[in-house]
Amino acid sequence: MSVSPDLTGRWFRRRETAAVTATSPVTTAPGRAARLWRGRPGDPAWVRPAVLGLLVATAVLYTAGLSASGWGNAFYAAAVQAGSRSWEAFFYGSSDAANAITVDKPPASLWVMALSVRIFGLSSWSVLLPQAVEGVAAVGVLFAAVRRRSTPAAGLLAGAVLALTPVAALMFRFDNPDALLVLVMVVATWALLRSVDSGRARWLVLCGALLGLGFLTKQLQVLLVLPGLALAYLWAAPHPLGRRTRHLLLGGLALVVAAGWWVAVVELVPASMRPYVGGSQDDSILGLTFGYNGFGRLTGEETGSVGGGGGWGETGIARLFGSEMGGQIAWLLPAALLLAAAGFVLTRRAPRTDPHRAAYVAWTGWVLVTGLTFSFMSGIIHPYYTVALAPGVAALVGLGAVDLWRSRARRWALPALAGVVLLTAVWSAVLLGRTPEFIPWLRAVVLVAGVLGAAALVAGSLLRHRLVPALLRGGLAAAVVAGLAGPVAYTAQTVSTGHEGSIVSAGPTVAGAAGGRPGAGFAGGGPSRGRFGGQVGGQAGGQGATAAAPPGGFAGGFAPGGGPTGVRGTGGGMGGLLGSTTPGADVVALLEADASSYRWVLATTGSNNAAGYQLATQDPVMAVGGFNGTDPSPTLAQFQAHVAAGDIHYYAQGRSLGGASSTGGTEPAAQIAAWVAENFTTTTVDGTTFYDLTQPVAASTALASATAA
Repeated sequence: MSVSPDLTGRWFRRRETAAVTATSPVTTAPGRAARLWRGRPGDPAWVRPAVLGLLVATAVLYTAGLSASGWGNAFYAAAVQAGSRSWEAFFYGSSDAANAITVDKPPASLWVMALSVRIFGLSSWSVLLPQAVEGVAAVGVLFAAVRRRSTPAAGLLAGAVLALTPVAALMFRFDNPDALLVLVMVVATWALLRSVDSGRARWLVLCGALLGLGFLTKQLQVLLVLPGLALAYLWAAPHPLGRRTRHLLLGGLALVVAAGWWVAVVELVPASMRPYVGGSQDDSILGLTFGYNGFGRLTGEETGSVGGGGGWGETGIARLFGSEMGGQIAWLLPAALLLAAAGFVLTRRAPRTDPHRAAYVAWTGWVLVTGLTFSFMSGIIHPYYTVALAPGVAALVGLGAVDLWRSRARRWALPALAGVVLLTAVWSAVLLGRTPEFIPWLRAVVLVAGVLGAAALVAGSLLRHRLVPALLRGGLAAAVVAGLAGPVAYTAQTVSTGHEGSIVSAGPTVAGAAGGRPGAGFAGGGPSRGRFGGQVGGQAGGQGATAAAPPGGFAGGFAPGGGPTGVRGTGGGMGGLLGSTTPGADVVALLEADASSYRWVLATTGSNNAAGYQLATQDPVMAVGGFNGTDPSPTLAQFQAHVAAGDIHYYAQGRSLGGASSTGGTEPAAQIAAWVAENFTTTTVDGTTFYDLTQPVAASTALASATAA
């Protein structure tokens, strides 16, 4: 049966409506259970079971063995613990319940996790579960968004591609903000496409509000999808240009309001009445937004950054396809771009208001703007950032592949689809070749499947025989194997391996990859070879080694006594800066003794160092200098005042990237470390040196200076 070449959204709806009219003469409405199972009127019987099966399979994939990753990113897990104990810490996203300093992102993702902890209690599972739920929701909403503009098959393919993208499987099982960010962007795009379809401004307002929530999740990164969404509405909404423009301004206002209320509170509350804004050098959320987390990411000029200033690898178009990021996201990226081009060709004669083409505009804009930004930004970038591309890639694959299949009556459609299949197979073989010891026979399977699938599709376009339908079905099956076998294998490896630390990557280790910084070589041994914070099992340098030049990391500390030796580090090198400490039972007992008498049981340099102690004791621990140890909080005078007031019991050395390793951040952390080492007595537990801030070496020196401050 031939298919009309007209592939506009209206054509799809008319075709489906005609099918409903022709096959559904019964006027009696089905029961609620039947509607839930069958889905939309006119859907084939297999649609709803297939969708539910996809969601159940995704839920199993994202939740199985979830606790194997421990706290995941302890930096955020500690803030979640704090938010579950203090509503003030919850609101601001503080690293500790005593509200010394916040994390370096707005707190929206922490809110969800902290509520989970308040409901289920503190555990690895309760911290990581919300991300898995967000992943399942993202798959479901993506299906709905793509299906609305195309067919159930397109929606299912898009949802499956998203679920099986390696970096998505990683981040939907991890406690970074990226999981909530992706969900919010997918739902915002769904709302935008509904607004294009109906012309109703309320859906555009919802889209803007969701993008505002995305800002409260990861600040300016959410705006990378905005150009594609705005262009889709401005181009295709069924209104005159002036009204379309007003609607866009209304959506922009919703974005500003949804994000701005929290920003306004943080900016207007006096600094003395709230925690320091972590990641900033001026205690300002606006400074954080446009500096360290904003334009600094583009230019590389992030004050106080972890080794910034152009140290994040070569920029350029090839970055997304290189050893760092290729296995994370790029399996189907070439196919998505080619299928998007095919979609624009197929809809080139559609009217301006065609919502099907508008979907191509929105998703293609998402992929192009985000991909180009990641390719050319000079500042901090990690492989897991690429999860932001996954929904756009998946949507374009679902839309474009099904559109080419449905237009197979055109002589060029199936050969074009065959070319995409063959290219994808070859590219997958290249990516698999970067990990030659990982399922070595899979490359051959992918290549054979790609050749067979492409040949079957081409033959189906040339032959006229009763066996052609079976040949085409076989070609489609081979094409699916060629396109998804590689990502499925990487995803299976990802979910079967625990990941812990601040910088993690999906899939098996790739030679030459260094977690976003080629050649950095900061990670310790074990399966995290060449990454900062890779899979669990690598011994972190500087934490649990020795105070002097540990293997794979930095020696800890600024003052005599070195770093917190004897404390095991997990999932990160660089002296515990990127991986948290795991204190032993004797250390925990020391810190918990008389803990209720102090505001902070411990102070230590760096948020990850602090996080390990805090998660072990569940008592507030002050992170001196914030994440990098380079934030000017607290100052030496402020720290001395806290000591004089009896707020802090112990101090342990940590590690910041000061001096030549930073990009201009101030270093009160070094001053504090030196002052403590000079003036307070020490005790050593499990090889870790602690300074008792209630026991000065010379009371007339330490306490007098602290009191004077």
